[in-house]
Amino acid sequence: MLSRPRITAISLVTSISVWVLFVAAGCSPPLDAVVDGQVVAPEPTPLVTTVPAALPTLGPAAQQFAAVDETPEAVPWYSVDRVAQPYGQAVRGVLTFRGSPNRTYYGQGPVPDSPRVQWSYPGAKMCSVSSVFDEEREWCGTGWTGQPAVWERGGELWVAFGAYDRNVHVLDGVTGAPRMAPFPTGDLIKGSLTVDPDGHPLIYVGSRDDKLRVLSFDTGELIELWSLSAYAVEQRRWNDDWDGAPVILDDYMFVGGENSNFHVVKLNRGYDSAGNVTVAPELRAAVPGWDDELLSVLGDDNVSIESSVTIVDNIAYFANSGGLIQGWDIEPVRRNEPPVRVFRFWIGDDTDASVVVDDEGFLYAASEYERGNDRSRTIGQVVKLDPRQPDNPVVWSVDARSGIDTGVWATPAVHQDIVIVPTADGRVLGLDRSTGETRWTLRLPGPIWSSPVVIGDTLVQGDCRGYLHGFDLSDTTRQPPELWS
Repeated sequence: MLSRPRITAISLVTSISVWVLFVAAGCSPPLDAVVDGQVVAPEPTPLVTTVPAALPTLGPAAQQFAAVDETPEAVPWYSVDRVAQPYGQAVRGVLTFRGSPNRTYYGQGPVPDSPRVQWSYPGAKMCSVSSVFDEEREWCGTGWTGQPAVWERGGELWVAFGAYDRNVHVLDGVTGAPRMAPFPTGDLIKGSLTVDPDGHPLIYVGSRDDKLRVLSFDTGELIELWSLSAYAVEQRRWNDDWDGAPVILDDYMFVGGENSNFHVVKLNRGYDSAGNVTVAPELRAAVPGWDDELLSVLGDDNVSIESSVTIVDNIAYFANSGGLIQGWDIEPVRRNEPPVRVFRFWIGDDTDASVVVDDEGFLYAASEYERGNDRSRTIGQVVKLDPRQPDNPVVWSVDARSGIDTGVWATPAVHQDIVIVPTADGRVLGLDRSTGETRWTLRLPGPIWSSPVVIGDTLVQGDCRGYLHGFDLSDTTRQPPELWS
């Protein structure tokens, strides 16, 4: 899928000590009407919170999972204790979409009381032509998710992102000047890239040209060291884009693709005799993110993985465009064995938002409302799941739709005792983390596809008219007052 919001510039509107890179967002809401030059969102249906006693199962196949390896000596890949913590110790910054493997780290604050633009990049629009279903059109700015990486290297601030001009850009975070020439790919770059968390001068980034790349930047230029084609696996469905931001842990890369597979790559990072970084990647596993049961209830084969993989303890969670939320035990990967699925839940519809975890190990997922099927009407679009209860994991669920092609594209944010969920029809919901009840609702020009950022007690949220808003979350029980926009 390519219908994503666009921006025309990257703007740094914070001091150097704050790792938050804001973007001036703009998009074309597909369903909203235009009245007297103003965008008017359709009136949403009432928000309903449901706590089902028992949701319909999908048959015996849904329960046939292997047990998770819980031996005491097993060291988790990425412990739940690291929720809301930085990626690691080697590199300081926001290195991937939502900052860490469990997608819960937003950066270091505090956010300025009165943000101002320190620089913007570039001087011209970032545009190129790409085709969707054989129809060519020009795309400008950055895509969804399109979050820049911001990190410190050698005592300096660095910024990197991919854009609709097909290039990977690396900038000086203080001045906004390019640090090196952009790296061209063969098509648009929609998703967020990942900077190596262990200090190796490497960037991991996907494109619409069917390739996921590993780029080095230690020689003063971006050099492609390796690429993985979406066609490198035998079983494929949907298309060849790469939207998700890879997770890098213990010399392995975990990433989903729009070829509908979950990939595990051993990177084999090192350095040559000249001191330049090297990689010798091996594709260790590629497992289909769909099953026959999902295809039978969907009636189509749109099961691509656009979300970024989330890792908690030894489980990699992701969702696909068929609405299948699943967890795979990746402990066998250490033994050169494929991951094993241990959790399966069908929410009913396209789920591009990444799965988010809280400090108790509960999962939060949000989906779109495109197919309009019974399952998505029953479950709703926002759900809290307990993966330790695979037979009936739903803790609560919430309707967040106002018609076809609404729902949620943004990844929710967990903050203290609330869950923050932007919707395509222009609402930002503050949900009680325990019950799912709506504590407050903000209304902004929609659709709101950008994911919320929370630094300290400040919520930063972009809207569809190109404005960023700061809201005070110091009291989560009240509707947050706006601090600035």
